[in-house]
Amino acid sequence: MAMEITQFLLAAQSPDANIRTQAEASLRQFQEQNLPLFLLSLSVELANNEKPLESRRLAGIVLKNSLDAKDSVRKEHLVQQWMAIEISMKAQIKDLLLRTLGSSASEARHTSAQVIAKVASIEIPRKQWPELIGSLLKNMTQQENPAALKQATLETLGYVCEEISHQDLVQDEVNSVLTAVVQGMNLAEHSREVRLAATKALYNALDFAQTNFENDMERNFIMKVVCETAISKEADIRQAAFECLVSIASTYYDVLEPYMQTLFQLTSNAVKGDEESVALQAIEFWSSICDEEIELQEYGTVEGGDSGSTHSRFIEKALPYLVPLLLDTLLKQEEDQDQDDSIWNISMAGGTCLGLVARTVGDSVVKLVMPFVEGNILKPDWHCREAATYAFGSILEGPSIETLGPLVSNGLDLLLNAMRDENNHVKDTTAWALSRIFEFLHCPASGFSVVSPENLQRIVTVLLESINDAPNVSEKVCGAIYYLAQGYEDAGANSSHLTQYIPTIISELLKTAERTDGSDSKIRTSAYETLNETLELQIFSSDDREKQGDLQASLCAVIQVIIQKLSSTDETKPSILQAADPIMFLFLRVFACRRSTVHEEAMLAIGALAHASGPEFEKYMPELYKYLEMGLQNFEEYEVCGITVGVIGDICRALEDKVLPYCDGIMNHLVRNLQSAELHRSVKPPIFACFGDIALAIGEQFSKYIEPTVAMMRSAAEVCAQMDNSDEELMDYGNQLKRSIFEAYSGILQGFKDSKPELMLPHAGHLFQFIEVVFREKYRDESVTKAAVAVMGDLADALGPNTKILFKDNAFCVQFLGECLQSDDENLKETANWTQVMIARVVS
Repeated sequence: MAMEITQFLLAAQSPDANIRTQAEASLRQFQEQNLPLFLLSLSVELANNEKPLESRRLAGIVLKNSLDAKDSVRKEHLVQQWMAIEISMKAQIKDLLLRTLGSSASEARHTSAQVIAKVASIEIPRKQWPELIGSLLKNMTQQENPAALKQATLETLGYVCEEISHQDLVQDEVNSVLTAVVQGMNLAEHSREVRLAATKALYNALDFAQTNFENDMERNFIMKVVCETAISKEADIRQAAFECLVSIASTYYDVLEPYMQTLFQLTSNAVKGDEESVALQAIEFWSSICDEEIELQEYGTVEGGDSGSTHSRFIEKALPYLVPLLLDTLLKQEEDQDQDDSIWNISMAGGTCLGLVARTVGDSVVKLVMPFVEGNILKPDWHCREAATYAFGSILEGPSIETLGPLVSNGLDLLLNAMRDENNHVKDTTAWALSRIFEFLHCPASGFSVVSPENLQRIVTVLLESINDAPNVSEKVCGAIYYLAQGYEDAGANSSHLTQYIPTIISELLKTAERTDGSDSKIRTSAYETLNETLELQIFSSDDREKQGDLQASLCAVIQVIIQKLSSTDETKPSILQAADPIMFLFLRVFACRRSTVHEEAMLAIGALAHASGPEFEKYMPELYKYLEMGLQNFEEYEVCGITVGVIGDICRALEDKVLPYCDGIMNHLVRNLQSAELHRSVKPPIFACFGDIALAIGEQFSKYIEPTVAMMRSAAEVCAQMDNSDEELMDYGNQLKRSIFEAYSGILQGFKDSKPELMLPHAGHLFQFIEVVFREKYRDESVTKAAVAVMGDLADALGPNTKILFKDNAFCVQFLGECLQSDDENLKETANWTQVMIARVVS
């Protein structure tokens, strides 16, 4: 019997914080105490048309979040929770969800469709809920069913196809789904809402249609319906139809030949005159064709060969018509597109597609593009100048050096002059085009470069002048300098041409990295990456890289000691904080070196800097995080992995809850590392200790990780209990593992102490069992003893009176404490005294 939760759901949305907090706590308590009944109650709320829309909306959101999560660890936990619910209870919930598809409230129907798909993603791969597809198809075949139910059903079918694999359905089910979806797209029979839902559902179902696309008649029918839908009078339906065509282009390239003339006409008309959302998809169709043909060329598949798809050369055949179409789009810029990286418009899409065309056909594109460039590059209208520059920059990858070399050499001076253009858009695109020139046409080591000793000074002068321009231009200029420097790698004596300019370049890049007029950290990141490349040029030019690596490692170690010494007193600590930015920049540079010993020393020094900087270290995390991920994934050089785990602990202690944005990613890596048989076992104990550091840093926010984390700690504890203590090496590893498990429990208990200590109550009994196992060991390491006694105190401190019975039932605790209080180790005695006080508070 479901519980009445309407008032709690409404109160949880109250503007009054006190009312809201109390309601959220009540819902959370209900969820933790009886999850099956909680989910059933939410389903009843969502299905009931008489309930307020606000409570039904929140019920749907909570239902969905109870079945799925972005974090893979959390997601697996939710899956296991659902699988543990009784079949009869799950059947009631699923029945309510299916009934909600016929609700009078569109929001309830939409939410129910999403939740059904989440349940399907869990059950269908496990061969459960076999009747789902049949139930949904029945909604479509009964003529008397209202349009709203059919629309919601099609939406559900689309979501289900998105969530599961094509291997999860038998072909008869696939045929039935496709039939229902394609019939739903029929203009004569269905409303706009139904046709839109059907078209979107087809997009998600296309991966399931491999067998159908192999059949000429079925494929022809599907293509006919999609093409007809692409000229519907409603723009959103046309957009959805073109999205289907984009997917078909990449999934079923082999069978497109008979339809290409029609598809060119459709896409051409859309690009020329349709709404931008539709035109963007029409351009994307040709970009997808390019992607397929580039892949075919790179893998060397020959036409008619057995090794893969047939290369139909669609781009080559359409080239005389496609290139002018794309060039026209370049003139449709938006006034502020250079200021916002999130903008994606027809001009950008056209330029991107033109670049893919150039990679696909090579030299053939140049003669079609250059008249447009030459005709627009000097026009008074900035739109023309920018479009010409964009077109030129777009074709620099693909055509041969022999074809492009003379054109770029002749046009380089014009582009350098354009860096002083009065229009910001033109300068932005020009800087990007220069970076492309240096990336693809500047490689002295291979014998060709458009950069010569004669023009290098002018190039550097213009770039360093332009780096002080608007933030978006400055960022692109950093990219140009990056590729200019990169081109001199392994260039031998030729690299000396740039050497005289490096001090000035470094100085300007450092100033750029400190700019505060950008809207985000992109300038800073770009400047640092370019600095790294410029400085690395000196290393790549050296014949003694081995010594260079040793020197870097030694310097990192020295800096680590200096940081630790100077940060240990209030008088000298400010000197470290003042120098933290350049020090951190140098550490990040060191990761460009490919030697593990250098990475180890850099990581250790970063840990020291995090400890010294405290919460201020947060500003380095966006750039550092990728190196932390690389370290966690470095199984081969496992020492680096282990040190990275330790540094994450340092960072957690420094940042506390400011580390929260990075915790999902970190926890995913740590859990995967524990599960991996490839990672050296020595790294695994520090991972458990790191769990404690993270929990202590983020407090109650650790609750979403608690179930999988404790499950792994229990498994590790069982391994410890079964270990062969006659093997000295294995015994040493076992001691490390035990100590780390106890440290993890301590961190988690203290992290939850002030907010959610009750979350650890279900695990207290097992922890006592593990402590007793350790207590009764004949040979026990003193560090393990101390960790075990400390966690007993943390249990009493965090869980309070809830542990009274546990302490009274486990008489060994008194004996264990008595033993520790007799120890000669003062630290152990101090810990035992504290634990004794904590336990006394509980049991008295």
